[in-house]
Amino acid sequence: MPGGNYSMVSEFILVGFSNFPLHLLPIFFLLYLLMYLFTLLGNLIIMATVWSEHGLHTPMYLFLCALSTSEILFTVVVTPRMLVDMLSSHHSITFVACASQMFFSFTFGFTHSFLLMIMGYDRYVAICHPLRYNVLMSTRTCARLVSWTWAGGSVMGMMVTLIVFHLTFCGSNVIHHFFCHALSLLKLSCGMGISSVTLGMILVCVTVLMGCLFLIILSYVFIVAAILRIPSAEGRHKTFSTCVSHLTVVIVHYGFASMIYLKPKGPHSMDSNTLMATTYIVFTPFLSPIIFSLRNKELKNAIKKSFQRKFSSLSS
Repeated sequence: MPGGNYSMVSEFILVGFSNFPLHLLPIFFLLYLLMYLFTLLGNLIIMATVWSEHGLHTPMYLFLCALSTSEILFTVVVTPRMLVDMLSSHHSITFVACASQMFFSFTFGFTHSFLLMIMGYDRYVAICHPLRYNVLMSTRTCARLVSWTWAGGSVMGMMVTLIVFHLTFCGSNVIHHFFCHALSLLKLSCGMGISSVTLGMILVCVTVLMGCLFLIILSYVFIVAAILRIPSAEGRHKTFSTCVSHLTVVIVHYGFASMIYLKPKGPHSMDSNTLMATTYIVFTPFLSPIIFSLRNKELKNAIKKSFQRKFSSLSS
């Protein structure tokens, strides 16, 4: 569809939490602020621990650092703006700022999904081909895989942003969301072929995300088959324990996304949709460092050692 006259809409209004009772906004603000700060702190601790502990300089933890980076950047793009709007009466966002927020949120969101897929492949190689692990997952290979995930996320972010902002916005400029959400913006566009553009964008995004999930599931099919061939129960448990944290994060990531985007159409209020969206935007990144810190024994012990060294050096 040809580009429209963008001067028709120079800014958008983010409805966000403005329809909620005023006495609830400070509570939501404090809750989401604490979750946001914990997300930043938890991921920074993971990254600092992996960086300082030479025993964690392995492909799995390199991918974990990249995952933590994508989560930090994703939350920084969306959450601060949401928090400011909760306590402000000025909810407008410029056309350029809205397009930038959409680009970066999609970029870091898709990068996160690609990294989860690569981490599943890493576990597959480690368990199913342990003797070839160092060859297949060399430092150069890991660096390339991480680069491809970021490049792929950037391509997806750019594609979605160009599709949405190539349309004409000539009606209402009120976005019924707390950030520049693609589907909410598509509802504001006008002209011929909007429904086909919307369907095409949804199909592309869903195909990419479901492709990542399919490859993760396929990796775990081979992983489970390899684990079942281990004769001892202790050996099976020890091997599977290296996958638990990654598998849990995948379930949480895709589970909350499915609850939001695949829920049946019905008489859902705007307020309930807003709260549902925060489970994926705020709550999922909040859970991720907790899961990796508690379910990954090696990382948990490394964090404990790191803190013990810091406290012992301070006390001495």
